[in-house]
Amino acid sequence: MGSTMQYPSIDWLAITPLIILLAGMMLNLVLAALTRPWPRAWYALGTVELAVAAVIVEMFLWHDIGRDGSRVVINDALSIDHFTVLCWIGIAGALALVSLSTADYLRREQLDGPEVYALYICAAIGAMIMTAANDMVVLFLGLETLSIALYVLAASHRRRTESQESGLKYFILGGFASAFLLYGIALLYGSTGTTNISEMGRVLGDQVFLKGDDAMLLAGVALLLVGLAFKVAVVPFHFWTPDVYQGAPTPVTAFMASVGKLAAFATMARILLVALPTRIEDWRPVVWVLAVLSVVVGSVMAVVQTDVKRMLAYSSISHAGFIMIGIEAAGHAGDEDGVPSVLLYLLIYSVLVIGTFTVVSLVSRTGDSGSDLGSFRGLGRQRPALALAMTVFLLAQAGMPATSGFIAKFGVITSAASNESYAIAIIAMVASVIAAVLYLRIMISMWLNDAEAGDDARESVRVPFTANVVITLATIFTLLVGVFPGWLIDAARTAASFAR
Repeated sequence: MGSTMQYPSIDWLAITPLIILLAGMMLNLVLAALTRPWPRAWYALGTVELAVAAVIVEMFLWHDIGRDGSRVVINDALSIDHFTVLCWIGIAGALALVSLSTADYLRREQLDGPEVYALYICAAIGAMIMTAANDMVVLFLGLETLSIALYVLAASHRRRTESQESGLKYFILGGFASAFLLYGIALLYGSTGTTNISEMGRVLGDQVFLKGDDAMLLAGVALLLVGLAFKVAVVPFHFWTPDVYQGAPTPVTAFMASVGKLAAFATMARILLVALPTRIEDWRPVVWVLAVLSVVVGSVMAVVQTDVKRMLAYSSISHAGFIMIGIEAAGHAGDEDGVPSVLLYLLIYSVLVIGTFTVVSLVSRTGDSGSDLGSFRGLGRQRPALALAMTVFLLAQAGMPATSGFIAKFGVITSAASNESYAIAIIAMVASVIAAVLYLRIMISMWLNDAEAGDDARESVRVPFTANVVITLATIFTLLVGVFPGWLIDAARTAASFAR
């Protein structure tokens, strides 16, 4: 009778970025409901301000961790370490860039603004919870928060049938993926007696399984990998990606390809390396196969497409395979390059894909349906600066030197080679050469293809201020990291350890 409930202590600094975004999302919806309609760019600027505020707090948190060390907070539910904070900075930066890119899109398509930005923020909160989760239940809640927001965003262009179709496909297949993941979590809980990721690693480190006694555990690991493979879109769990990327509003596609992939891969790395380090010999061969299939199938299928959004969708599958190479390398004993190469690739690719899809959004013109190769024909003559920026993004995705993409691909291939995984490194380099044909096709269409009948009647490509800011920042980042990569590599190496 006299006992009192014991509440977990709260580290308020650790969760301040989440609080900022949550409060901003609620304020966005309340003001939108109670005031006259605002200019659509105001919602974008408000979202950017929230993202910048979150990044500032995350910088303080980075310094705090460097001084006092990593920790788990709120009854061991969240891990606050450099890995988490660097992912949070990447998510907040992507949120800001995509919000600016969306402003003109909503104006051009005559769509409502407040709900889209609220869903962006909601998805970012879910992604941040995923990357920090130290408990499988918390991880699943973050995953569903991210996923449900993305389902609605994919179908948010109500006048485009393709958008409605992409949202429905994403919802159905995403539901299957969540079911696999949840069943895997249940089996792991049955095997270890805990859902805490750090504790699960300790329990498995102390247990000795006799032959056949670990069937439930292996089934849980397998189902968990299937669920995560759906979320990161690696072969053979990639089938939803081309249709969803093509049908969703183009800025939403950029958000899925950046924030969605960053959160899912960061979650995969934490689970495999913190909860399941004793089962490396079981999951690493699977990751190896998924990586090889993804880089090969993604590169080959991208080359034969005629729609640029589908090309970039298959390209994203190939890039996911490169990231899987880094995770496979991290599974080798004594490896020091795997996790940094994964983080580096995720941050670089997030900026690259946002810049690329921003250009695609502008070229798609009103209706968001002109994303075939012919829509890019003559762009170099009409908008040479825009075509030049797109060329930089494409060369970076191809892994050309002096661009950030070269640093990203060099990092994961080096990590594989340093662990004597020469076969996967060679396959990745060959696939990268094949994928270069894809990027070359787009560049040829922009710079070399002659005008055809009817091209003059097309709507001209406009470059509004907000989209120009996004493209400029993404181009500067791509070239800056390509020429001076040391600062980002150092940050990724600092963030390579996990709180346990």
